[in-house]
Formats: sequence, structure tokens, C-alpha cells
Amino acid sequence: MKPDQIELLTTTGAPTLHPDGSRLVVAATRPDLRADSYVGQLWELTLDGGRRRLTRGFRDTSPRFAPDGSLLVFLRAAPAGKPQLFAVRAAGGEPVQLTDQPLGVAHFDISPDSSTVVFAARVPEHGRYGTIDGVGAGLEDPRLVTQYKYRMNGLGYTTDKRSQVFTVAIPDLDDEPFISPVGRMKETSVAGPGELEEQGAVPRATQVTAADADHLEPTFSADGQRILFTAALGEDADATLVSDIHSIALDGGGHRQLTNQGGTTLLGCGSPCPSTDGTSVFFLASDLSASGLDFVARNTALYVLDLHDPTTVRRLSDPETVDFGDVQDLVAVGPDMVLAFNRTRGAGELLRISSTGETEVLVTGATVVTGADTAGDAVVVSYTDPSTSGDIAVVEDAGLRTLSDFSAGLRAETRVGEPQERTYPAPDGTPVHGWVVLPEGEGPHPVLLVIHGGPFAQYGWGYFDEAQVYAAAGYAVLLCNPRGAAGYGQAHGRVIKEAMGTVDLDDVLAYLDGAVAEFDAMDGDRLGVMGGSYGGYLTAWTIAHDHRFRAAIVERGYLDPPSFVGSSDIGWFFSEEYTGTDPAHVQTQNPFAKIGDVRTPAFVIHSEEDLRCPIEQAQRYYTALKKQGVETELLVFPGETHELSRSGSPWHRRQRFEHILRWWARYLPTAANPSDPSVR
Repeated sequence: MKPDQIELLTTTGAPTLHPDGSRLVVAATRPDLRADSYVGQLWELTLDGGRRRLTRGFRDTSPRFAPDGSLLVFLRAAPAGKPQLFAVRAAGGEPVQLTDQPLGVAHFDISPDSSTVVFAARVPEHGRYGTIDGVGAGLEDPRLVTQYKYRMNGLGYTTDKRSQVFTVAIPDLDDEPFISPVGRMKETSVAGPGELEEQGAVPRATQVTAADADHLEPTFSADGQRILFTAALGEDADATLVSDIHSIALDGGGHRQLTNQGGTTLLGCGSPCPSTDGTSVFFLASDLSASGLDFVARNTALYVLDLHDPTTVRRLSDPETVDFGDVQDLVAVGPDMVLAFNRTRGAGELLRISSTGETEVLVTGATVVTGADTAGDAVVVSYTDPSTSGDIAVVEDAGLRTLSDFSAGLRAETRVGEPQERTYPAPDGTPVHGWVVLPEGEGPHPVLLVIHGGPFAQYGWGYFDEAQVYAAAGYAVLLCNPRGAAGYGQAHGRVIKEAMGTVDLDDVLAYLDGAVAEFDAMDGDRLGVMGGSYGGYLTAWTIAHDHRFRAAIVERGYLDPPSFVGSSDIGWFFSEEYTGTDPAHVQTQNPFAKIGDVRTPAFVIHSEEDLRCPIEQAQRYYTALKKQGVETELLVFPGETHELSRSGSPWHRRQRFEHILRWWARYLPTAANPSDPSVR
């Protein structure tokens, strides 16, 4: 794959099955360089192989069939616009707009009687975010900050645009179109809690929550009489990571907190999923210990609570061996069962789990399941694998039967390098698991050691554009999951707590040594190392301790723990939980404290609006390298966040790849990526 082929990367959202189980709808989305945006529509697939494009919006996503099967609700965004709710007859027709929220709509659910939608939307504080014509961001009033949690990467400030829960009635889709009244003001686009206003261009939405907190993941109870949602509403909400499942009546009254009703540990809860018989609620949660902050390498477990006695909470999965922390979603199956997504050793499994904890693995192997739905006896999934950026399949006894081929163009127009699974021993004998992707030709090829972020994340079997771009340019690519990574149990992930840059460094170097020793196609004298976020941290740490690499790329790095504490959106808890609080001990894990030992040429890449690893981390690292005479460059992307490489603008993603290949051509040229820019 080449940088200008990112348009071939079609991804699929979670599918929605029609209640009769005969067909499904899924959103297929891809980067578009001409629009410099992500575009996509909804597709209808039948279980016998039929396929048709269902909508033609600019970006249509998140489809969901109503329980009675009569209509489909989804999110639609216009160019440069925010996603809004739309509804269309299941049999087809023109979609009808249901919302006009100024900052768009996020999660939503449809009532059991198919008459109402509950949704979450951010409500801008008056005077901000365009609520007053002519008042741009630079002219808004100052913000008085009194909390730890006041901004978030990708969102910016959060306390002045809290996420609230709304309901909106689904109109008769065959009625006359809504007519917008002349002079309608932005401030009247939603009603307050318990209020209804005159109908405008869309049906009136009723706000049912108002607390100064984010209310997320709203869903209807099984009988449709209450709304469940996730929020941190406790007195210590600003100083811990604790969150709860809450329940309210449709008018916003009768509030009940359902989780954290006692016990010695605190949970960070989410993904409420009521059982179909209305007696219980399944949910996902991580044990944060008594402090409410011990999040390091805590696997997400499945729980169930009895609605008649919310203090009766049972954990249904073993967090040491099972982790639902990647795809944090649940799908109800009958009165006492759910589908959940387990990440393990690079795979994304689909599990079916009962309220007694009995577990059946439905999908496993060299696949990462990213979404699922069920109706009747049918189970369908969205997934990615080594040659598929996103497709849909039905689960059968013999495995997955693919229903779509959205990745056909990707396979036809690019060479997909096959990842080869390998495990090599660390110096203490610990197995280090990962993948090798080789380019075409006998070699010997220069080698890129690519380190993932997190650190509690994992490389896996899904299609990885980074590896494919580098392999197509003539590089052998090494992807491994060192200690600290997810997917291998909590002990594997927690071993680097207050010991970053120790065994994790041993592991990535052991994987490099093992691969170079095994594969004659690798040139052990021409090595590069690169990584982003925690991968940027470990790359910077590596080149301060090991000087065999010709060059390095440090991207969106966590590079100076002390300054990270005051500048990152998660700095108030993340750094101290990982590196500890003793200043002397923190320095033993700090790349910036070792920067004087760096001799390797280093390319520093960062985004201006990265609040997770703020740009000051990169600027200071680059300046220090330059002052001590190390060859370095700093590449800064305007308007981008920590997610540049995954969801940044298509043009910026392409330009990022082009600059990365330019850097490697300078220090590790190949026939496919020569040092001469005119040839390249």
C-alpha cells in the first residue's frame, strides 16, 4: 500500500439486523482525498448474499433498526457538519431529519415500542461554540478552571459543553415535511428538562438530564419506561475515575444510582445493556481499587446486577484472563445472555455469556471482531483481518461466512503483506509475541521496529495500514506486544507499573534480535525504530540506551513525565500511576532525563491540538536534540489531535506517510524508497 491509496481503507461499523433476521444494514466509511474528509453510506446486505447501497448521504453511520422493524434510525453528517439523527422507512424512501443539535448527536437508542429515540448530545454554554453569531472562539469569555477534568483530547474543553440526555418522538415519516419558522433562533433548538416547545424544522427534543457532568451511553430499559445511562455524579467524581450506571424516568425524575453501592473497591462502569426480560442489567467495568485511580493494566470485566436489588452485583468474567476493554459494547441475547468482545493475543474474539457466567466462544482466530448484532438464530459481525480493513460476515458453525467485500479494491490494487506470527524469548525467558511483515524480494531488507502506544494496548491480526505502507516501501516490519501490553493478562500489563523502560525495553529488543537471527531476508546492520504515544516514549528511551539504530521516529510521544502531569488531559492521574510519585524514581523512567545520551538521528512528529501528549513534549525534545547536535526534524500538523494517524484528515494522513518514508529514504534507502527524491 502506498500513501495515496488510503482511500482504499473502507471500515465497517457495527451491523444492525432486521428483527426478522433476513437482512442487515451497515455503514461503510472511507477516507476521501478530494473531500479531505471521511465519507460513507449505509448498505443493506441479505444473508443469502444480496447487497445494495441504501443511502447516499455524505457520511451516514451508526444504523439501528427499530424493534418493530418498521424503520431505520442512523446518524448523518453533511460536509463540515455535525452528525444528526435521521429516520427512514425500512422499506426505503427519503430520510427524515430528527435532530439539529448544535454540536451533533452521539450515542442513541430506540424505545421498545419504536416510537421514541433517546440520545446523548453536548449542550454548548451560551456564548460559546457559535451560539452567538459573530462571536468566534477567540472572542469568547475566559474560562475559569477549578477541576482536574476540564478538557479531553479530540473534544477540547468539556465543562462548557456537557453531554446531556434527550428524547425525541419519531414522527410519522409519511407526513408533510417540517417547515422551519422564519427567524428561528439557535437557542430554541432544544427544550429544557421536562419542557416541550413549538415544532420547528425538526421534531422537538426534550432534555431529561441537567447535572454538571457528562451523561453518556443512554439506552431504554426493557419495558421502555426508564432510561439507563453512564455518568460520574459522585462527590469525588473530579478526583477519581469512578463512573456509574444510572436510571431515570422518561421525564428525568426518579433518579437511581445502580452501581458502586458498597464494597471495598470502586468500579469504572459503562456500556449498560438491559436484559430483554427487564429483570437485570449487564454492564462492563474495571476494578479501580479503593483509591478509584488504579487503572494501570486493569482488564474490563462483564458484570450483571439485579434491578430488584441493585446491591446484588455479580462479576461474570475473570479479569485476569478476559478483557472487554477494546470494543466496549454489549449486545443483548434473550433474557439472560449477551454478546461481548474479548481481546486476547492480538485477536478480537466474540463471546456469548450467560447471566451465570457460562461462556461460549463464537469467533476466534486470526480475526478482530469490531461489532455484532443478533436476531432470531442469526449472529452477524463486522471484522478486520490481515487482508481486510472492514467487512461483514454471518457466524456459522464452520466459521465466518463473508457477506460483503468492501476490501476488494484494497486487495486488488495493493500487495497485502502477510503478517507472520512469531514468539521470541526475552533475556529472562519471558515469551514476546508479535508479527513480522516482509516486503517483496529476497533482501536483505532494512528493518523497522514499530512500537505500539498505550502501553495497555496490543498489535493484532487486523489490517494495519502502517505495516503495509512500510512493507510496500521495502522494509521488514516488526510488531510485538512487550510486557505492559494488553491481551496477555493483567500481570503481563502491570509489570511495568513504576518500572517503565525496563522489561518492556528488554522485550522489544529481544523481539528484534530474534527476528533478525531467524530471517535471512533482514539486514541486521540497517535498523530503524519508531512509535507513537507510549511507542514514542519507548522509542526515545531505546535510542538513549541502544545505539545500533540508523535513525528513529518519535511521534506524539510521552517524553517528560513531570511536565506531562500539568499539561496532558489525563496527566493529573496517568503519569503518577505509571511512573510513581517519587521524583528520583520518576527520573529513572524519564526519556527527557536521558536525552543527553541520544546520538541517533530522530524525526519528531506531533499535532498542534494533541491534548493527550501535548505538543510541548515534542517541542522540548526536538530543541534539546538540536542543541546537542543530534540530527533532527520537527513535523507539526495543524488542526490535528492525538488521533492523527488513525482518524486525522485524509490529506494529513497521506502527508504523514510521505514524510515518514522521506525520512527513512534518507537513512535507510531501499529500491522502492530511494534516497533520491526525484526518483522517489
